[in-house]
Amino acid sequence: MALSSSSRVSSSARASGARHARNVRASAAKRDPSQRIVITGMGVASVFGTDPSKFYEHLLAGDSGVKTIDRFDPEAFPTRFAAQITDFDVEGIIDHKNNRRMDDCLRYALVSGKKAMMSAGIEIGNEAFEKLNKDRCGVLIGSGMGGLTVFQDGVTNLVTKGVKKISPFFIPYAITNMGGALLAIDAGFTGPNYSISTACATSNYAFHAAATHIRNGDADLIVCGGAEAPIIPVGLGGFVACRALSTRNDEPHLASRPWDKNRDGFVMGEGAGVLVMESLEHAMARGAPIVAEYLGGAINCDAHNMTDPRPDGSGVAACMELAIKDAGIDKDMINYINGHATSTPVGDLCEVRAIKSCFSGDTSHMKMNATKSMVGHCLGAAAGVEAVAVLKAIETGYLHPTLNQDDIEDEVSIDTCASGKVHHPVTAALSNSFGFGGHNSAVIFAPFEE
Repeated sequence: MALSSSSRVSSSARASGARHARNVRASAAKRDPSQRIVITGMGVASVFGTDPSKFYEHLLAGDSGVKTIDRFDPEAFPTRFAAQITDFDVEGIIDHKNNRRMDDCLRYALVSGKKAMMSAGIEIGNEAFEKLNKDRCGVLIGSGMGGLTVFQDGVTNLVTKGVKKISPFFIPYAITNMGGALLAIDAGFTGPNYSISTACATSNYAFHAAATHIRNGDADLIVCGGAEAPIIPVGLGGFVACRALSTRNDEPHLASRPWDKNRDGFVMGEGAGVLVMESLEHAMARGAPIVAEYLGGAINCDAHNMTDPRPDGSGVAACMELAIKDAGIDKDMINYINGHATSTPVGDLCEVRAIKSCFSGDTSHMKMNATKSMVGHCLGAAAGVEAVAVLKAIETGYLHPTLNQDDIEDEVSIDTCASGKVHHPVTAALSNSFGFGGHNSAVIFAPFEE
């Protein structure tokens, strides 16, 4: 996809970006190395594969991963499409016996988690891995719903065949903590390990918790993120019942349309996004490859409605304010926002209102995009998958487009990269994620400089 005219960066914009970058570096440098958190590895399981670079190439090209579901017959459902992963290759990371019996949610978590460790230079068994103090390494990989397939199959067996036909793996493979637990078992990591389940905000909550553990001195390194595998009849049927999904069955690739006036609901996605986060002190001591810096983050709750955010976006605005405060930077240092932007009638505008409120309407230097327009809404994995997109944006200097914006809402005054990929060196990036129950989260990443 060719660069749009809006992608041309003026000399004044470049100067402004350079100034903001210096300010971000100065702010981060004030922290003790044990308090600075860096990203040293990332892994992804997505509709575009498991290689973060290839995943991002598809995003930059504006490819849509949304298509008619073929995992099961969806004919009876009013929504018959999703961003479904097909022919998932575990690449020998999971042995054949366990791969055959595991729920996809666990497979996505283990593959993305171990590939994140590989990219961080700590593949299980190598020299750098053996030197780690395993007592100070943890795993926080959450899920919104856990192993839905094994749950669905277990209930089916109970109803049709009786209690003796329930698999002994029914409970262990269904609960949300097992992906992170299995990774820790394989790695021997005995540090902090638990599952966070805050619906679609899960992965950001995991990043926030990991950073807190590291800054508090509980751990040196944590593998963290989220995984989800909901594209089965019970998952699709549940969201259909919530009336949350788009029904654009004739044009699935046009269905996820964040901020567009003709949006009619979100598109289900699946996968996993996992990061290796560690203290700068620990990363530098082991000579780790540093991808970017985690400056800060925040979580809060709307305490308003099970599924809808506060109409004025006040809870989301407060969350972003807290994240910026935690990062210790000025607001104008943020020049990129990866929006939650699910393509729902209510949620999309609430986030825009919150951004305008948080930044006092000063968004002229910003760009914003929506990864979900291509990979769907990955629920508990969404913020993890989107974090990988943000980190690749920082690495490459290019933002991916937002698809299907034919008639953007009048309230949206921020450049949403509607015309194609955009050259936009990131000074600091804000990634939002919100979940059913009113769970709000925001995290901030930036290029790393000593």
